[in-house]
Amino acid sequence: MLFYFSATGNTLHVVDRIKQPGEQVISIEDALKEDIYTYELSDDRLGILTPTYDFVLPSIVEEFLKKLELHFTQKPYAFYVGTYGTTTGAAATVTNKILKSKGLALDAQFDIQMPDTWTVLFDLSDKAKVERIKANAEREITELEQQLANKVTGRHLGLTAPAFTGAIGKGIYDHKVRKTKKLSASKSCIGCGLCAKRCPMQAIEMRDKRPLWTKEQCAMCLRCLHLCPKHAIYYGNGKATNAHGQYIYR
Repeated sequence: MLFYFSATGNTLHVVDRIKQPGEQVISIEDALKEDIYTYELSDDRLGILTPTYDFVLPSIVEEFLKKLELHFTQKPYAFYVGTYGTTTGAAATVTNKILKSKGLALDAQFDIQMPDTWTVLFDLSDKAKVERIKANAEREITELEQQLANKVTGRHLGLTAPAFTGAIGKGIYDHKVRKTKKLSASKSCIGCGLCAKRCPMQAIEMRDKRPLWTKEQCAMCLRCLHLCPKHAIYYGNGKATNAHGQYIYR
């Protein structure tokens, strides 16, 4: 059984590559919307796949994992796969801590470097560079497939961060980054409503054909920004996000 969250398609691509025939795949986003947190593990493995935000788990993933109830007769092979741009930080450690509290510690931890979609800082306008990162990710995923097939154990992570750094990152993420007041739409918005329809936190409503962020915080996954057909959504003053392009895994 695989549980995943994917804002712009990076993590979903990994899921599609590693899932086994007949394996149950659960969208964390859909599970939260439907208030489904209890699962019977019928597979012999359990995977948690997620992007990394500010050295930690996206808020939507952490919320789900804390509510998750797992029932199994025999402990499955449990693993974590974090997609990241710069570092997975302390996200794997946080995941393991939550699962341990449920009697299901991780057997293995992996990461896959993908294009960083936080365009507040990272530039995705160089398409050739983006394609090189994706090509390297394909090689990493191929190796991951073999590791999972062999049920490799242990930490197989690149650059990480200690737990206390993760706590600092979470503080910044929760109390600063996630503020929806930083998100706006420019005059180029055509009122299509795609941002509201696809927001994983249901934080956007369309009013007078304009997006309005009705919750004080969201996951800040920037899916709304990357999906916008007119690139009309921006973060902060918009200078960086306007210049750094958009990205959906294709």
